[in-house]
Amino acid sequence: MITFKASAAGRAQIKQARLEQGWPINDFRWIEAASRILGTDWEATGVLAAGISEGTWKRFLTGKVAINANAFKAYCEVLGLSWQAVVDEWREGEVQGQSGAAPAYSCVIDWASAPDDAVFYGRQGERQILKQWVVEDRCRLVTLMGMGGIGKTALSVRVVKEIVATQPFDYLIWRSLRNAPPLKDTLTELIQFLSNQQERDLSESLEGRLARLLHYLRCHRCLVVLDNAESILQSGDRTGRYRSGYERYGEMLRCIAESAHQSCLIVTAREKPKGLAAYEGDNLPVRSLQLVGLPSADSRALFDRKGGFHATETAWQALTERYGGNPLALKIVASSIRDFFGGDISQFLAVSQQGGFLFDDIRDLLTQHFQRLTTLEKAAMYWLAINREPCTLAELQSDLLAHVLPGDLWESLNSLQRRSLIERNADKMTQQPVVMEYVTSQLIEGISHEISQRSPDLFIRYALIKAQAKDYLRDTQINLILKPLAQRLITQIGSAEQIAINLQQLLATLRDGTSQSMGYAGGNSLNLLLHLPVDISGYDFSKLTVWQAYLQAVKLHNVNFTGADLSHCVFTESLGNVLSATFSPDGRSLATGDTDCQVRVWDSQTGQLRLICRGHENWVRAVTFSPDGKLIASCGADQTIRLWNAADGIAVKTLAGHNHEVFALAFSAVGANNKFVLASAGGDHTIKLWDVQTGACLKTLSGHTDWVRSVAFVPQPFSQPFSQPFSQPYSQTVSQTISQSAPLQLVSGGADRQIRLWDATTGDCLKILEGHSGWVHALIFSPDGKVLASGSGDRTIKLWDVRGWDCLATYCDHSSSVYCVTFDAQGKRLISSGGDRTIKIWDWHTDTCLQTLRGHQNEVCAVALHPDGRRLVGVSLDQTVKLWDSQTGQCLRTWEGHTDWALPVAFSADGRYLASGSNDKTVVLWNWQTGEPIKTLSGHSDFVYGVAFSPDSATLASGSTDCTARLWAVETGQCIQQLQGHTDWINAIAFHPNGKVLATASADATVKLWDSSTGQCLHTLTQHSAKVLGIAFSPDGQIIASCGSDQTIQLSEPMTGKSLKTLVGHSSRVWSVAFSPDGQTLVSSSTDRTLRLWDIATGRCVQILTGHTNWVFAVTFSPNGKRLASAAHDHTVRIWDVETGECLRVCEGHQHLVSSLAFSADGSAIASGSQDQTVRIWNAHTGECLRVLIAKRLYEGMNLQGATGLTPATLMTLQMLGAVL
Repeated sequence: MITFKASAAGRAQIKQARLEQGWPINDFRWIEAASRILGTDWEATGVLAAGISEGTWKRFLTGKVAINANAFKAYCEVLGLSWQAVVDEWREGEVQGQSGAAPAYSCVIDWASAPDDAVFYGRQGERQILKQWVVEDRCRLVTLMGMGGIGKTALSVRVVKEIVATQPFDYLIWRSLRNAPPLKDTLTELIQFLSNQQERDLSESLEGRLARLLHYLRCHRCLVVLDNAESILQSGDRTGRYRSGYERYGEMLRCIAESAHQSCLIVTAREKPKGLAAYEGDNLPVRSLQLVGLPSADSRALFDRKGGFHATETAWQALTERYGGNPLALKIVASSIRDFFGGDISQFLAVSQQGGFLFDDIRDLLTQHFQRLTTLEKAAMYWLAINREPCTLAELQSDLLAHVLPGDLWESLNSLQRRSLIERNADKMTQQPVVMEYVTSQLIEGISHEISQRSPDLFIRYALIKAQAKDYLRDTQINLILKPLAQRLITQIGSAEQIAINLQQLLATLRDGTSQSMGYAGGNSLNLLLHLPVDISGYDFSKLTVWQAYLQAVKLHNVNFTGADLSHCVFTESLGNVLSATFSPDGRSLATGDTDCQVRVWDSQTGQLRLICRGHENWVRAVTFSPDGKLIASCGADQTIRLWNAADGIAVKTLAGHNHEVFALAFSAVGANNKFVLASAGGDHTIKLWDVQTGACLKTLSGHTDWVRSVAFVPQPFSQPFSQPFSQPYSQTVSQTISQSAPLQLVSGGADRQIRLWDATTGDCLKILEGHSGWVHALIFSPDGKVLASGSGDRTIKLWDVRGWDCLATYCDHSSSVYCVTFDAQGKRLISSGGDRTIKIWDWHTDTCLQTLRGHQNEVCAVALHPDGRRLVGVSLDQTVKLWDSQTGQCLRTWEGHTDWALPVAFSADGRYLASGSNDKTVVLWNWQTGEPIKTLSGHSDFVYGVAFSPDSATLASGSTDCTARLWAVETGQCIQQLQGHTDWINAIAFHPNGKVLATASADATVKLWDSSTGQCLHTLTQHSAKVLGIAFSPDGQIIASCGSDQTIQLSEPMTGKSLKTLVGHSSRVWSVAFSPDGQTLVSSSTDRTLRLWDIATGRCVQILTGHTNWVFAVTFSPNGKRLASAAHDHTVRIWDVETGECLRVCEGHQHLVSSLAFSADGSAIASGSQDQTVRIWNAHTGECLRVLIAKRLYEGMNLQGATGLTPATLMTLQMLGAVL
């Protein structure tokens, strides 16, 4: 077969021709047109011509791998190019499938954790059958069946390798179902791989994902292998029925079996999955092959490899028959023959005839061998089954309760390997799936018996789950160990309540023992109770060792942990929305900044919170380590930059000079003495350069016409180690050093859509790069300084050639703003994150998206790559920090935050209720006069940012960052309507005075008007150019006012959507608007720290009220119109005289920003909601705080007095969430 690829010059011609054509790079029209050229019309047949697919199109563009010559010529013709002018090389000839030559076909391959097939015995007939079915007969689905250990996995790997070496498959993906992943996750992996990571917003429905999978199976020639499918089938059931929760795998298999496509799925399992038999037939595209044991000759080859065995031909045959030719069984029994019979197979057979070594199933053999293991060998086997992935000697040693010498453990592991009970790859050990399944079942069976009899042993020595394990492994431990154990106990004991009694009695007997005698029993009990589930409020775990308890998002009200050892437990963090993250240069620490105004420093290996740096008075926008790792710099909305000692979190300096928010920071080392200069980018349109040693502002760079959102230094070489301590004075100033050293340059990007290049020495702007049509949020240079990457609100990433500042490429794969970009240390990959909740990993040399990481539930504000180049962190407005494996796309760890911030508040018109929304996704109805909660309304899947009562007080409306609004019946608490239509957060909500219309304000820059009885959207107002933050109806309902991040207030007719006026005057975001009771005046509040009063008739600002020292989030009129109340980030509520503008009262008491407020219907009280997790009721006349409303926090009343195993920073966090220290 002849294959072509493009030359370097040819690739340039291809790119130019593609740009001139105007179609997006991933437009399916390219593929359709090429297929038509080769004589196959996709629209008419639903099939593409041979060699034409999205995969070959991508490979044609990159020119890295040769593709089918006919496809190459067709793509050139689509582009209007002569193929001879762009081709680089061609070759012709048949490739010998077994010769070791390179494949003749370009196939994108992902083997994941497929085992090595270097050692393989026989199966020639089966290999030929499978290749015939897959290649010649083009079967859609092939099931490979056989008992555990029979060799299904090894055969599948060997056959697939042979197929792709000689056959034109576009994609090969091999995945194991050993850990029983949910179907949704499996479909996501397959779709992402087959789409070259181009799929953006996958359907939440399984039907939608199945449709996308079929699309790719039709467009490409794909070979998909799903190994170990028995994990999703009911164990001990020979009918192939699915485990509970996994039934829809059957739907996927049926769909692939009965739908027309050009691909093949190979499934390996111990029995045939239910429902496939109806599709099978010798002349049908669905087949199954039942594997039997190896013949005597192949079995002998297995023994010959080990060496040291002798037997007659008859004895070899008898041995093979006795163990059914099962390769794993033969490997296991081989060790016994060698160890106990000197390799004499005949002698072994003679003894076995007397009743020993019976074999019916692999489990029988495993039982016989397991019973003969030493205590340490069994311990190693149990821990390998619990850990579920290859472990090192050190990891196993740390799991064991008893102290074991490494040499003793190593000897036991060697013994297990000799018996073929474990496998070793380099320095890590694991088990074959059938062995792991057997050991897991033994663990579950043994522990269930112990709990029933209240006689713990295994329950003490082994953890059911490991709280600090990688997220995907812990999920597997829960699904395959903890949940089956809970189900077994329910069957044995009868009820969750009785199990709880047994566990409490069991723990009571352990309470007075040593920590080692308690072992894992405390943590196991807690994890088990939570999954039964049992309400553990008030439970007593005092003086117990509670290891490996996973307690994120778990209510632990009044649970007693007095004197308990809580080592290796995972709790929820008190994180706000996380805005920034960075790793230390040595990779040991991770620093984050959030809307809770704190910098947190974590141990990147264990996940433990080490430090909390407090001092900022507003959101922390950015954090970064100094190049020597000794300092952390942070900046925020409080207009300051703060320097912290990275070792202990102590504040070193505060740099003040900006007169607006500071959005971004960047360090650079200058000169030969490793002195540092810090650059900061601000909302005051400037960049400032700071001397880190003295704190002096060296220079201010002016030129941007709007907020400066990003800054980066052109890479400067500097050497390690940093010999000069931070505290030692320099012999000359940084300013002198800059002027004497090589030119120091930096770039900045802003809301003016420009990127500017600056000379840091002179302050001159050297270049302005234009091309983005949205804010430039992020800038980063490649490590060699040759390429600049920029991320923008226009949803694109641009790469710029530093030599001439030409734009090299534009990536449009994000579906929302791009907030962060970063290169890996080698400069091979680019990582980006954005408002579409994804992280994308790019090979920027080939303009290819390698991976899309999904898991965050809100905007991903920042990403940081660990120095090891593999781990990366994403931080999000969903109050989480996620650690990812950038190569596999698996989430390794999640730090989950929880805050019960009281966000919006509203009084009912009849005066009976107060409603408050919260970051905990609920709305609480209060009797505000007694302070007692009446109802909690649950249904939203994200923060509740807006609440409003209908004029008749019968209905409550709520708006959420889940992009929906809900209507609730106040008396019953039932959700009566869900309004969907916004594509971004709902920030505010308001009823029309007639109660029939509801308005919602959204971050999607729109206001929607809804029929409150039918839920129908009546109008969408689009006057704003950025997020809409607040709305209000005039008392007569003739005007709706809205305000937002575009710094404007829009007045519109609610019934027609007609724009009436635009009020301009605020210099920053406008958070809130309210009408006076007579409808003649409007008041607004802003991030510029002012309130403005506007004349509705003229649109003129008639008064500006100042006094707040930070952002003003909310403002409202009193019912009589004589007073105003405002709430701000400065922790205060202010009461104003409308006529004079005088501040009458400053209400102090909140410990954090105050985000909302409302007057009671009679005007006697004001309610305010704060980020300090409280609602306060104030006397509207005196400013006195009448009462504080506090909903139960996550860990309310949890007693940690005398508890050990937690860092001071973690204890501080738990106290914020209600714990008692």
